[in-house]
Amino acid sequence: MDKSYVENGSENKPTRKVNVMIGLDIGTTKIACFVGVKNDHGKIEIISMGKSESHGVMRGVVSNIERTIQSIVLAVQSAQERVLSGNLVINNVNVGIAGQHIKSLQHRGIYTRNTDKGEISQRDVDALIDDMYRLVMKPGEEIISVFPQEYIVDNEQGIKDPIGMAGVRLEANFHILTGHVSNVTNIKTCVERSGLSINEIILEPIASAEAVLSQEEKEAGVVLVDIGGGTTDVAIFYEGIIRHTAVIPFGGNAITEDIKSGCKILQRNAEAVKVKFGSALASESKENELVCIPGLRGREPKEIRLSTLAGIIQARMEEIIEMVFVEIQNSGYEDKLIGGIVVTGGGSQLKHLPQLIEYVTGLDTRIGYPTEHLANTNQIEDIKSPMYATGIGLVLKAFENHERGGYQESTSPISEVRTHTDVRKRGNFFSKLISKEGLKKMEDFFLKEDENNDNK
Repeated sequence: MDKSYVENGSENKPTRKVNVMIGLDIGTTKIACFVGVKNDHGKIEIISMGKSESHGVMRGVVSNIERTIQSIVLAVQSAQERVLSGNLVINNVNVGIAGQHIKSLQHRGIYTRNTDKGEISQRDVDALIDDMYRLVMKPGEEIISVFPQEYIVDNEQGIKDPIGMAGVRLEANFHILTGHVSNVTNIKTCVERSGLSINEIILEPIASAEAVLSQEEKEAGVVLVDIGGGTTDVAIFYEGIIRHTAVIPFGGNAITEDIKSGCKILQRNAEAVKVKFGSALASESKENELVCIPGLRGREPKEIRLSTLAGIIQARMEEIIEMVFVEIQNSGYEDKLIGGIVVTGGGSQLKHLPQLIEYVTGLDTRIGYPTEHLANTNQIEDIKSPMYATGIGLVLKAFENHERGGYQESTSPISEVRTHTDVRKRGNFFSKLISKEGLKKMEDFFLKEDENNDNK
């Protein structure tokens, strides 16, 4: 597999390659590409980030292959162009996956060693985990990830790490994530036809948790709630282990649709007022505060009370939070969550959202920012926004897996910025779109599509 790397060098210094990891967040509202390196102190830095509007994904699932590929190409190209120094080559990526098709199940696996001598090794543990990937699923489903909950060695339960122990019979309880084969295949197709290869597909809330949660919170018991555009993803951790996952088929876009229909305004205006003036608590908005929306094609401007706007937002957010709370109750860990709830994702930026979550669930709540485990990243604008938690988490998860020997990393060096044309060399039909003119045509295409949709 070709690596991703940044290539540095000058007339006086030999060219060197710096290892990089790439996170590709394919979301409902945006597609973002993040480039991470380890600095001299062993800390991870995000050295570049590119994004584009997502035009082929609905509720976390690819609905239009060609438009999704176009958006991926734009995001990758943007990341390559924004590297401050060096020549960035992006070949392999770590991709997030979400959508209502993601399900979870519990299963116990058993592995019997062929000798009663020696110690349980990593090879034995890997063999047990590999067996889980061979489970027979329902038609049309496949296993995405397998998470050991606890190990049992010769009927001795509650073991977190069996390596080095003596024993013949090795068992484990597993939390297994599955997805529809067609949806997983569509993501792979989009990435590969964009000229890239996939290191690993990672469930998005697992990636987000890597970016915003501390190990202490995972040990104490915590709920990660990632509110995206199309879905709200839930992951529950206890004693440092992922215990429960769920995908709720509503996110920020559902709120925008409610505002659009409730206030009878255009989609783009609904999104704009939500972001700028929206609040999750109607009681925090004053009755006499108004926002003025431009009229359509010469019509009179429309005035909307902020209290009305907040009421629409609160109604939908309460529904989403109640669905999250049902998942918490179903998990069986409701009384063990000392760390409360950490909410992240683009939807977490609504004013007064933590207060509403605390009111509905009774659990302490904070906003999760994705720079907790990163070195200084002030060079990239808005990198601290919760909306980038998944992409940054994909990079962090990639480095973690690489250090465990999971797969190869990428490399890169640093000098003056040059736009890398590797995507152009791949021979797919996007080669003609990567030029400045091509990018402009793609942007114009999306703008015209949006205008046509608005006028329908």
